[in-house]
Amino acid sequence: MKAVISYIRQRAGWIAADLLCIIVMGGVIYLNHVPLSEWEYAILLCLFFLLIFGGGDFVRYYRRHTRLVKIREIIRVNIDAIGPPEDILGEDYQELIRTIYEDKMAEINSLKNRHSDMTDYYTMWVHQIKTPIAAMNLLLQQEDTPANRELAEELFRIEQYVEMTLHYLRLNADSNDFVIQKTDLDRVVREAVRKYARLFIRKKISLDYQPLDTQIITDEKWLEFVVEQLLSNAVKYTSGGKVSIYMKEGAGRVLVIEDTGIGIRAEDLPRVCEKGYTGYNGHSDKRSTGIGLYLCKRMLNRLSHTIEIESEVGRGTRVMIGLDTEEEPYKTVS
Repeated sequence: MKAVISYIRQRAGWIAADLLCIIVMGGVIYLNHVPLSEWEYAILLCLFFLLIFGGGDFVRYYRRHTRLVKIREIIRVNIDAIGPPEDILGEDYQELIRTIYEDKMAEINSLKNRHSDMTDYYTMWVHQIKTPIAAMNLLLQQEDTPANRELAEELFRIEQYVEMTLHYLRLNADSNDFVIQKTDLDRVVREAVRKYARLFIRKKISLDYQPLDTQIITDEKWLEFVVEQLLSNAVKYTSGGKVSIYMKEGAGRVLVIEDTGIGIRAEDLPRVCEKGYTGYNGHSDKRSTGIGLYLCKRMLNRLSHTIEIESEVGRGTRVMIGLDTEEEPYKTVS
């Protein structure tokens, strides 16, 4: 119906001229006292030819419309898919499209080059900043004092932010370094817990850890980063409580990281994985960036894993990572 209306609007002048000719011819026939039966025959014959030629023209118009709809997707990759023009106006439109397309591609290439330069710079910065961080860690370990322990904790946070930057750059890169293989989940989670042991002790948070005797198909490094981010949130928003890590029963392979912290408001839950969204807790904690859960969500999606968050204000938060993969997005390595 949309194509019919568009066709009538575009051919309105031609249709009006044909109808005007029919009316004029009818008037001349009437004034010459031609019998009504012959007058009707002439009018019907004109309308018949109008419908024949108009119908054929509409079929060509509709075919061109459907062809352009199909080309609309292809043209994003190759403008040559448009095909040769049918007339001089078609040639003018194609030249206009080609000019716009070339300008667009030039702008896209410029943006890609700038983004590539920025990514290279920050990647280099991340690798360079790791050297002074490691040196400062060694210096702080030479003497065990309350001040040094506090400095070591702050340095640990800096190191985690640096790692977050590196993973963010890698996640948005055209290529990736995923290594999908069978992985011991217990080893991945224990390594993440070991990194946060100092903060658990300092904040007097108890850990209820149940051994995870599970083999999964995933990327060990990226999954460990996700677990670290979830532990970071659990420690950040829990004081003197408990963090539990276990496998959910009767629900496939689902890793649960649960805390007894301040919780998340119900209105914030649907948006906590959005980029830059900090919610009520983020406003009260100025160090919150709103990037951690966003990265977790994106990484888990890339790995064909899922994430679900349940929380109640004042009672704590439960994060569930679904580790079953129906389809492996990348070739696995045994």
